[in-house]
Amino acid sequence: MYYKISCIVFSILFFVSFTEAQNANLLVGTYTTRGSKGIYVFNFDTATGKAVMLSHTDSSSNPEFLTITKDKQFVYAVNETKDGNVAAYSFKDNKLNLLQIKSVKSDDPCYISLSPDEHNLLVANYSGGSITQFHRFADGLISNAQQFIQHTGKSVHPTRQDKAHVHGAFFTPKGDYLLTPDLGMDQVFIYPYKNSTIPLDVNKASVIKSKPGAGPRHIAFSSNGKYLYVIEELSGSISVYSFNKGVASFLQNVNTHVANYQGEPGSADIHISPDGKYLYASNRGKENNIAKFPILLNGKLDSKQMSLYPTLGKIPRNFTISADGNWLLVANQETDNIIVYKINKATGDLINTGNSISVSMPVCLVMF
Repeated sequence: MYYKISCIVFSILFFVSFTEAQNANLLVGTYTTRGSKGIYVFNFDTATGKAVMLSHTDSSSNPEFLTITKDKQFVYAVNETKDGNVAAYSFKDNKLNLLQIKSVKSDDPCYISLSPDEHNLLVANYSGGSITQFHRFADGLISNAQQFIQHTGKSVHPTRQDKAHVHGAFFTPKGDYLLTPDLGMDQVFIYPYKNSTIPLDVNKASVIKSKPGAGPRHIAFSSNGKYLYVIEELSGSISVYSFNKGVASFLQNVNTHVANYQGEPGSADIHISPDGKYLYASNRGKENNIAKFPILLNGKLDSKQMSLYPTLGKIPRNFTISADGNWLLVANQETDNIIVYKINKATGDLINTGNSISVSMPVCLVMF
């Protein structure tokens, strides 16, 4: 009898665990100029790669980038408008409920990052060329804008680099530094971070100087924080650095397109597989693909083994990799679709599943 009961209990627990493992949530941030409702919530089946819409918001304009708390109870979005703002949401029963909206005191916020200690939100303002900080409270609400850092400068591109354009805000894995790539200045600023009223130490900030005209956009760190990868939009390249105590040392620069590519580069996003073996980058423009690089033991990318995979749509912006490393989803802004790829974890190859999610102008994906 004890054996039979044990088997029944085990079977129930296995079934519950298996059922839970099959389900994940997917948040989709969009531009709302073609009829999008804002932020969409999907159920993503991690066994089949298919998604079902659960809900959407009606309270945001161009929610271009999103972040979520570790307990998955609160979501924060930047609304990319001329007078930009941050929207705070609670997340319950697969629905987003608007809590408040706060001004970023700048134009066109394009990226939002939650500090690893979850006490502060940092926003990158593209047109404003600035960084805005908000304190986050335990109940999910946020303060008015507190620390504000204005970048000033330009670089060589006559139209894209006529002034500062901060394009991201990325914390190191330990949370002791915030890196902000400035596409307009061809620089990545490194700010020491601490949990205080003024969290970013401007006086002790340092700078990584990119090649003139490169246009640094987004960043990925190795899980141990020893290596830093910067995708450069205007040159269609990735610069690799070693990173130690806030100091970045250049190691390598590789192209994200084939050597004979004749078009104008338009690189966008960059991520590393959960096992740390492969790096992926998205290319827009005429390319519309995902580039894959094996990561060598010394942190460099094996450019000779680069592979390219079509995104089956136009203007692939943000993409995401599932926590189990089995799926890569890419948001194609101009063709209103999210393409689902299965990842061969042994080779890093992307396999087209035939699954596509229809959303108007998707630009940010968060899976959890």
